[in-house]
Amino acid sequence: MTATMIHKPAVEDRTPSSSSPLLRLQLAPTGSAPALIDGAWWPRSRDLTAELPALVAVLDPLWGRITRVTVNPTFWPVVPRRVPVHGHVVKVGWFRAEQDPHKLLLLSYTVGRWDLLVIPPGTSAVTAARLMTTATDPSLSLTASGLIQEAEFFRTAAEADWDSARERVWDSEGGQDIRRTASHGPAAVGLDRVPMPAAGR
Repeated sequence: MTATMIHKPAVEDRTPSSSSPLLRLQLAPTGSAPALIDGAWWPRSRDLTAELPALVAVLDPLWGRITRVTVNPTFWPVVPRRVPVHGHVVKVGWFRAEQDPHKLLLLSYTVGRWDLLVIPPGTSAVTAARLMTTATDPSLSLTASGLIQEAEFFRTAAEADWDSARERVWDSEGGQDIRRTASHGPAAVGLDRVPMPAAGR
């Protein structure tokens, strides 16, 4: 069983070492200016019944007892009405038009409301780490969907750079000459131009 980890600068000034399990939750620094997002959560699945108890177990001592959670059902196949967590029950609701589909809203009796970016479970560790850092940067004010779109842009750009780098290596190792020779040599016969044997042969 892997424990959910949290890095909260006000609570702990050291960052997890490279040997630590993957970071699944990161919160904005305490006392930072109000932002659209209070942190980022990277659940392992889209099963709220399975994922919420570990999240609430970490947040209850920090934020007061979490009593309600709302989601946009776009990315959650099942939205249970109640989820039993450690010692109490969290009521779960949903809003389609009113709530960003990449956001989880949490309410506490005693303290108030928090909004977490929900990083899609299948996200790579590198992209998830970038999203967590960006989501908890007090100087930025992007919506949850804006953060996801920005991450997708960076991922696509990185893949394009990688493809371009592979192409340069290929060309530097003689691949360009092979391509040029092939393009000026005898034309390759396409499958639709292969002569068919005459009937009866």
